[in-house]
Amino acid sequence: MCEGTNASNYGNTGTPHHGAPFQKRFYRKAMGQRFRSWSIQYKESDLWIGVSPESWSPQMEKTTTAALMDARKQIEGYGRAHKSPVNFFETLAPMDDDPSASPVVRAMLQAGVKAKVGPMAAVAGAIAEHIGKALATSFECTEIIVENGGDLWLAFANPLEIAVFAGNSPISGLLAVELEPELSPCGLCTSSGTVGPSLSFGYADAAVILCRDAATADAWATAAGNMVQTANDIEPTLAHVRKASEVLGALIVVGDRMGMQGNFRLKPLPKVHN
Repeated sequence: MCEGTNASNYGNTGTPHHGAPFQKRFYRKAMGQRFRSWSIQYKESDLWIGVSPESWSPQMEKTTTAALMDARKQIEGYGRAHKSPVNFFETLAPMDDDPSASPVVRAMLQAGVKAKVGPMAAVAGAIAEHIGKALATSFECTEIIVENGGDLWLAFANPLEIAVFAGNSPISGLLAVELEPELSPCGLCTSSGTVGPSLSFGYADAAVILCRDAATADAWATAAGNMVQTANDIEPTLAHVRKASEVLGALIVVGDRMGMQGNFRLKPLPKVHN
């Protein structure tokens, strides 16, 4: 299972590829002092979790680990049982919804159907949301943020700024997506054809999607990123995404050009250095 392999054959006009490798998840430095945070790594999973400082408890880290193990167990078990005729882990096309599937897997399947991508395109967002909801259920948290390779599940009580990182684009690190509390909880996910380990058919420096749930946002970020070969594809991609009622906002960055729509604003930020 690879959380960095988010691909689809939807809108494929080229050869699938991975973005430039990076080791440090430097964007986590931009989260500021608003959250008390910790990280967890296990196999392909590398997550950053932040909670409102006054709600932090030492038991949260154990809850986070247990939720991650549970999510992976659900996904890996379903994948082992569904290798033929369609391989759950490898298919780049949507699989049918399965009412008998576990909650994390079903979220992935449903997200894939909506965005016309394979279910693994939603894996990082689905895991992030599973962990976030486990914390919200077990503890009285004013705010929670779970980041899984650039894909986020967010619960927040005050306006929240999330910095946009887009590889070598001159826009990278200079802008933040600003979200209002009425959008909480929500998923904000990013796909890139030029940064990170994700498999992509496109060349967007960043395709950022806002949805009510993180699995759907993750799947749509992949689908949108796949459609972008050049900056000329920004507007057609936004027009396509606009037809999806579940997408609340979208931002596409290619080089020094970008386009956006929906229920968030962009705010200038000081340059964030690696």
